Amino acid sequence: MNYLLYGEESYLIEKEIEKIVAKQGLEEINLIRYDYTIDSLSKILEDCETVSFFSDKKGVIVDNAVLFNRGKGTEEDTNKLLPYLKSPNPSTILIFLNHNASVDNTKKITKAMKEIGVLKELSNSNPFSEIEEMFDGYKIEKSSIRLFQERVGDDLTILKEEANKLRLFKIEEKEITKEDILSLTTVTIDTDIFKFIDYIIGREKGKALAMYEEMIKEGEEPIKIIALLASKFRLMYQSTELTRLGYSQQDISSTLGVHIYPVKLAIQSGLKYKTSLLLRYMKQLSELDIQIKTGKIEPILGLELLLLEV
Repeated sequence: MNYLLYGEESYLIEKEIEKIVAKQGLEEINLIRYDYTIDSLSKILEDCETVSFFSDKKGVIVDNAVLFNRGKGTEEDTNKLLPYLKSPNPSTILIFLNHNASVDNTKKITKAMKEIGVLKELSNSNPFSEIEEMFDGYKIEKSSIRLFQERVGDDLTILKEEANKLRLFKIEEKEITKEDILSLTTVTIDTDIFKFIDYIIGREKGKALAMYEEMIKEGEEPIKIIALLASKFRLMYQSTELTRLGYSQQDISSTLGVHIYPVKLAIQSGLKYKTSLLLRYMKQLSELDIQIKTGKIEPILGLELLLLEV
């Protein structure tokens, strides 16, 4: 059986792999992983044709299978893969992973996968239900789940890690409260910093100053906050410009060398504002950085004045 799993949420893709592995009765020792951008397709297909020494069935997982995307892959690889898809080794479960929001349904290789294999989109359409499932077997109120999501963000991989932390801490009581969430979970700084940026651009001075004061109380250095703000404004500018040029979130992540989750947040925030506005704040932060480093203004006061001026 051949599979193509695609979508920008790695957590859901890995979860689907687990389902396939369980359904096909595969063992960990019989799973081989490749990366299409590193390993040759010839080597991958050669492995698919080889019989496993440990079992009568094995799984071959191919990450970054971009040959299903428009303008990606080669005609040579397509011509190699098509015959295998039509006549696969019955003892091999071949799973292609594509971390893009969509694949090119007009390509003959994608059409072949759809006709003679399993093509499945995995998108984060309902994170709340996924989070509920993470706490299966534990008592937790819906309002607590919303608080958990608000603090940690929407990245399901990070949410799973934080959920496991809570589950382990309350393994005996099997009940998770808001107090547990507030005391044990880590606030995702990317989520907080974009909220801070929204307050700044939205001219919500009171909220921006309150958030800034809270950061200072928690021991964050003003210089670090300024640098983080500047980097996020830059990421918003770069990500939104590339989005307008037709790049996918995965393409932007690869191009900029940034994890896909902050890219996703940057696009969500950046598309709300004009490019000129983002550039203006980048310039102001750069000027403030120079003033601080040349001793013309004290760091805490400098950022506070910038927040009051917005």
